[in-house]
Amino acid sequence: MKQVVTFGEIMMRLSPPLNLRLTQAASLDVTYGGGDANVAAALAQLGQPAAHAGCFPDNDLGRAAAQHFQRLGVDMHSCVFRGQRLGLYFLEVGASLRGSKIVYDRADSAFANLDPAWFNWDEILKDAQWLHWTGITPAISASAAQATREAIQVARRLGITVSADVNYRRNLWQYGQKAQDVMPELVAGCDVVVCTEGDAEDLFGIRPEEGREDRFVSMCEQLQQRFPQIKQVIATRRETQSASHERIRGLLYDQGAYHETTPYDIVPVIDRIGGGDSFISGFIYGWLHFDQDPARALGFATAASALKHTIVGDINLVTAAEVEHIMQGNVTGRLLR
Repeated sequence: MKQVVTFGEIMMRLSPPLNLRLTQAASLDVTYGGGDANVAAALAQLGQPAAHAGCFPDNDLGRAAAQHFQRLGVDMHSCVFRGQRLGLYFLEVGASLRGSKIVYDRADSAFANLDPAWFNWDEILKDAQWLHWTGITPAISASAAQATREAIQVARRLGITVSADVNYRRNLWQYGQKAQDVMPELVAGCDVVVCTEGDAEDLFGIRPEEGREDRFVSMCEQLQQRFPQIKQVIATRRETQSASHERIRGLLYDQGAYHETTPYDIVPVIDRIGGGDSFISGFIYGWLHFDQDPARALGFATAASALKHTIVGDINLVTAAEVEHIMQGNVTGRLLR
């Protein structure tokens, strides 16, 4: 099987144990994650070959972050080790009425200071069938945005499917360019996008038509009219009951056809970070392995995302068989012997 290739920043994640607040913590648990790389790692667990391209500092922290993903089966040979700093984020895990909280410490990271010339995309993508990126990557720096642009251009020339989670993070765009000026050109090169109505309005000025009850479909129709390369738009719909209780379902607009899954009730939520990354990785896997059946791919994606909420860390450490078990309605969490 050919690879799915992802591109983006990997950070160290630091979290107090036992739902403690950051102000209470005497120690912090360490793991690693990044919106794009989480997709590659989740796909590797499912049995789909995956590779990641990125930039790490040339020190022990950079090597530890890369080795974390390498141990999970991700091909990291296209990563560059230059620079001084690994981005960090601190996660305070909420419970019940108290929401989770993230504090970023990622400014001036090695990835933010990358040189696009370090990445030979013809070589990186030579064994690929799919390229995935998120809107976080071009938000980090002008050079990261340029590298993303070049990756998409090569993928298009090679006939590789391109997907993006537009993942608008207003506070990340600090280098003098607006997301509204950068993202449209990048999204125009995509076949599949993860996009909500809110992201479509913020990034592209697209709003559901007045009086339409099917607001998601209205948004998707306009998105595909503006970006004809897009074939599928997917999203999750969350009904947050508390920090410990989520209800999610999957939505897909596939060239005029609309699909929606039944919801999953997830209680207690153990860790919701990476739920969206698990959704797109599940969709990519489902599309590649289920004869491009949109409804089944969406069902697999939503079940995978639901399972991620039960797993500590950024990455969805589940097998394809475990996801299909959930798809079959086995949601009671019975002990398996």
